[in-house]
Amino acid sequence: MKILLTGATGFVGSHILDRLRAEGVPTLLLLRRSSDPRFIAEHLPHVEIRYGSLDDLPALREALVGATHVLHCAGATKAPSAEGLFAVNQIGTRNLVQAVNESATPVQRLVHLSSLAAGRFGTRAAPAREDDPSEPLSEYGRSKRAGERVVLTGCRCEFVVLRPCAVYGPRDAEFLRLFKAARAHVMPVFGGGRQELSLVFAPDLAATAVRALTGAGIAGRILNVACAEVVTAGELAATIARLLGGRMLRLSLPAGVLKLVCALAGAGARLTGKATVLAHGKYRELTAPGWVCDTTRLQSAMGPLCPTRLADGLPATLAWYRQHGWL
Repeated sequence: MKILLTGATGFVGSHILDRLRAEGVPTLLLLRRSSDPRFIAEHLPHVEIRYGSLDDLPALREALVGATHVLHCAGATKAPSAEGLFAVNQIGTRNLVQAVNESATPVQRLVHLSSLAAGRFGTRAAPAREDDPSEPLSEYGRSKRAGERVVLTGCRCEFVVLRPCAVYGPRDAEFLRLFKAARAHVMPVFGGGRQELSLVFAPDLAATAVRALTGAGIAGRILNVACAEVVTAGELAATIARLLGGRMLRLSLPAGVLKLVCALAGAGARLTGKATVLAHGKYRELTAPGWVCDTTRLQSAMGPLCPTRLADGLPATLAWYRQHGWL
């Protein structure tokens, strides 16, 4: 078995590469020459690098030479425009699937990392399930759903689509914002902090993705990926605050203020060309009742996975931030 991994220099992709290397799986990396390899520098002497990008079909064909499996982690979570999200998450995936279909080396399985945002919101009482009608609330979610459709309808080899919920852990720049706010003794919340959330620790997601490369009985399926624990946004903020100690001022943001912030972020992105996660319909995601998913299908097919709860995952994340000078 030899894996072609896309997106290895990113937050989630770097954890997947950690797992592949820990298990001794021969690995090829698709990297842009402009990629920042700081998260994976220790692995580079032990892997094969194929330079290219998702918009370069000849490079994708070359990257696949010798690969028996593909783990597609590359994706855009933010972009100056909605078109930028679709260019990577839909069109880039289409190019990869075409290259896989045309590969002279038969690919046995493609594992595609999507997002819960491609499906629908959910709560403890009514968690999102894989067979529910897809109702993405943001352009990001719609672009990830479009990427799923490319795989579901166009991939000729075996495939598995993984839908992780919110991912956190070492190297995550988005959760870092919450830790920085708590360090400043301020924790902004909206909707009274009642939004219900499923979360997954990045190393757990990585282990699941690697297992999905060879797991039996999952080909052709969409699988939600999350820890069984469900928390509210307020509980998450309070846990981070306790880890950092000290008094905390909890700022409750009215929905109108949050909507204005997201609108301004979107306008700023269009004017400056600087990407932000708050644009392109993010307000609707942030004000949904919850992002809780049912993982029965995953657990039934592959056994107990994603065991790390916040009580263990958040301290590990904080320790990494401190060790590397991020906090």
